Amino acid sequence: MNWNDFKFFLAVAREQSLSGAAKVLAVKHTTVARRVQALEQHLGTRLFDRSRTGYRMTQAAENLLDQVQELEERFHQLDRLAAGQDAALAGPLKLTIAHELANRLVIPRIGDFCLAFPQIELQLLLTKSMADLATMEADIAIRMTPSPPEYLIGRELMKIHHGIYGTAEALEHGVAPVNVILFRGEVEPPSWVTEHFKNHKIILRVDDVGSMAIAVKSGLGIAKMPCFIGDTEPDLRRLDLDIGVSKWGIWMLSHIDLRDTARVRTCKDYLERLFESKKPLIQGENSAY
Repeated sequence: MNWNDFKFFLAVAREQSLSGAAKVLAVKHTTVARRVQALEQHLGTRLFDRSRTGYRMTQAAENLLDQVQELEERFHQLDRLAAGQDAALAGPLKLTIAHELANRLVIPRIGDFCLAFPQIELQLLLTKSMADLATMEADIAIRMTPSPPEYLIGRELMKIHHGIYGTAEALEHGVAPVNVILFRGEVEPPSWVTEHFKNHKIILRVDDVGSMAIAVKSGLGIAKMPCFIGDTEPDLRRLDLDIGVSKWGIWMLSHIDLRDTARVRTCKDYLERLFESKKPLIQGENSAY
């Protein structure tokens, strides 16, 4: 059997359309249709029923799906094991990192790494979600998290310190109620709000710390943010409040099968030194307002 035909089968099963599968695989939808048809002829059974809402798996396809996914993982494992034997400081290296960590801490210094290792083709994937390192979407992940997924290896570089930030106008005493900006997942006001700002109003919820910083800079309200963001904004002030120790840290992670790759190890060493040099900023050692 041709494994490539099974890749087309999985893409249609997951996307539930030829066009969606074609986009994922970067081919024409006619190619997807042809490869799926070839697999159906080889197996002697129909795999998909077409309806107005898309392609739906038949019972035969559902029975096949788990086994094909296991086969897919075996191929990925072979790719990872092969990549793990690469000792050359050359070739592609994908680093996935949150926007604000990249823009404020890494990108201004990453040129030193690029100049030192010109044969390494560094790619930055700026995303707040955890990239799927198991399928080699990225070689290294830098994440702000209280605890990483169990299928990854790595370590916490350091804890992140937070502060309560606002513009001078937003922090003026006597202004009530205090406008507060929270994350979308904070359904109820967190303790820093209820303990320090009895008279408050939740003015906005966001799902990204970069958007939160812009909202605070605009004078919309106050918010709890990492110190490496708030302390680098000249228009913001940090209140001298005890808000407890954060459980969040900066983690450097990779898949277990890639731990011996030379270029991955070299980049990890560089990033570790970079973040260590930024430790005073990350841990909020600047004075509060």
